[in-house]
Amino acid sequence: MNDRQKELLRTLLIQNDQTLTIMHLANQLECAEKTVRNDLKKIESALTDYQSAKITRQPGIGITLEINDEDRTAVFKQMLAAEPKSHEDRLVEMAYQLLVHDRPTTLQQFSKAFFVPKQTVKKELASIANWLSDYQLELVSKPRVGNIVEGDELHKRSALAHLSELISSVTTDKTYVMDLFYPYEITTVQRALDELQQQYAIAFTDGAIESLLVHALIMMKRTRQKSPVTVPSIEKETVIQHREYTYAVSFFSYLEDMFKLSFSEDERIYFTWHLISSKKKGDSRDDSLLENRFLSEVIESLITRLRDLTLFSFDSDDMLKSGLTVHIHSVINRLKYGFPITNPLLPEIKKMYPYMFNMVMLALTDIKEKHHLEVPEDEAAYLVLHFQASVERLESSREQKRRALIVCHMGVGMSHLLQAKIEQHYQDMEIVACVGKADLNTYLNQGNIDLVISTIDLSNIQVPYVKVTPLLESKDKQKLNQFLSAIEHKKQESKKTGLSSLIRGDLVQLQMDKDHPFQVIEQLGNVLYEKGIVEKSFSHSAVLRERRSATSIGGGVAIPHGNPKQVLQSAIAVALLKEPMKWGDERVSIVFMLAISDNDQKWNRTAVSHIVQLSESPAAVSRLLDAKDVQSFLNRLY
Repeated sequence: MNDRQKELLRTLLIQNDQTLTIMHLANQLECAEKTVRNDLKKIESALTDYQSAKITRQPGIGITLEINDEDRTAVFKQMLAAEPKSHEDRLVEMAYQLLVHDRPTTLQQFSKAFFVPKQTVKKELASIANWLSDYQLELVSKPRVGNIVEGDELHKRSALAHLSELISSVTTDKTYVMDLFYPYEITTVQRALDELQQQYAIAFTDGAIESLLVHALIMMKRTRQKSPVTVPSIEKETVIQHREYTYAVSFFSYLEDMFKLSFSEDERIYFTWHLISSKKKGDSRDDSLLENRFLSEVIESLITRLRDLTLFSFDSDDMLKSGLTVHIHSVINRLKYGFPITNPLLPEIKKMYPYMFNMVMLALTDIKEKHHLEVPEDEAAYLVLHFQASVERLESSREQKRRALIVCHMGVGMSHLLQAKIEQHYQDMEIVACVGKADLNTYLNQGNIDLVISTIDLSNIQVPYVKVTPLLESKDKQKLNQFLSAIEHKKQESKKTGLSSLIRGDLVQLQMDKDHPFQVIEQLGNVLYEKGIVEKSFSHSAVLRERRSATSIGGGVAIPHGNPKQVLQSAIAVALLKEPMKWGDERVSIVFMLAISDNDQKWNRTAVSHIVQLSESPAAVSRLLDAKDVQSFLNRLY
């Protein structure tokens, strides 16, 4: 047989007695229907040695290959032996077969189908079982019977939609999920989604369209396989009130007409869930979102907590609020309807923005307690991008101008002259106001003042100040230049010495020998507790935080941390591990356990920044690991 005929035979074999039309097969093979009919004659001739094999033609319905499991395996082995599968392809196809078949498959059957030893199949099934557990599915192995996936149909569909994620090294040019469907099916469903958007004037994001396409195709396949979903009655009553239900009815009408299928009401509800959970362009202008009280409360709580944790004025960033309104609306519904997502950028986001990632995870702990909404780390990583973008907007705006206050005792005219001279010579400075000494504290208490320029002596103020003459003579300009340079130098030095004020020698442990990250966290937590730095419950909160998301940041470094509300005095405990330890998806040798109170969040940002710099320098990490005693470690750290 030629390659086209082998592909046709393979298609018939893997469809497991399903009826296929000549048109379907021709579209898949990209050839004429007459060619398919001729190829079927060739295949019939090749199958004469297999007693159970029979190709049945039903006019107006389609073609069916009937064959028992033993002969099916033998045909794969004899006719398709020239098509070995890669490890990745094999994993995906095995997972797919397990998810769509309602009968157990033995190690022997997989071994013969993929031409690999049973031991290889066993190892790959273990990987599949571990992956399936993320979707609340169980791969059950029954002696002398075989392997079968047990679990809810909704979870099976979710797993099918994420088959590509079974392989950590999947490249972008390999479309495992789409390869399960015929090109004409993909094109038709895509057209239905396009018409849906045009008809109801909605615009889904590209990611949402791709997700809806995959789930619609899987829904069709499972409907043909007579594996329907079941939706509780109470959910039906709630969902039909959504406008997305109207979208779904229209969408299903199109599919039923094109594919001659009949979908149940439960399937309509199921797909409505997907439509509700999908992110749409321009949703932030949707009045229904703005009026969603729960959504508004979650966003307000998240922004307020992150403002308090990071000391960034997130509540003044309207763009942040707009973006969160769209994103968190989708997050809430994905969690509500059980549609988990994975974030392919998660490892990179954790490494690039470890400080913001950890702050977001801390804030989400409060969101869980206050609003009973548990957001997984994959979703949290997308939220990090929203807040990091806000930080960069806020810092960009702030770095353009130094906010200065002028205190002048010689009246309005002289004050304005002094202001004009300063603004002329220092264009990167914004004069907030010219005030008298009596009004100084009022402005300082409002915050956001970087420095004070005064014509009189001042005392007991918390921001840097410099005294100049009202006419701003040459010597005053020189003095002001030195003053500004000193502020910048102090700022840079504070970044460099952020760890020195937090890490004491009695909080450093060398050659720690433990078997698991949780043991390391508990040991360091106990050290902090014994020194009176944290409450006893701090270690437990740090372990809970670690369970949600590993705190390794690359470079052999991890930064576990607990609830800042349980910190009595800010400090950092350190462990140099005797042997590198698996920590999440990385290997870690140095652990910095952060215990930073809510009152010292500037230290938190500075300390994490310093640790990140260390993690990005293999030579610096190596020098720390080579330290023979605590003092040597501290000298190399600072």
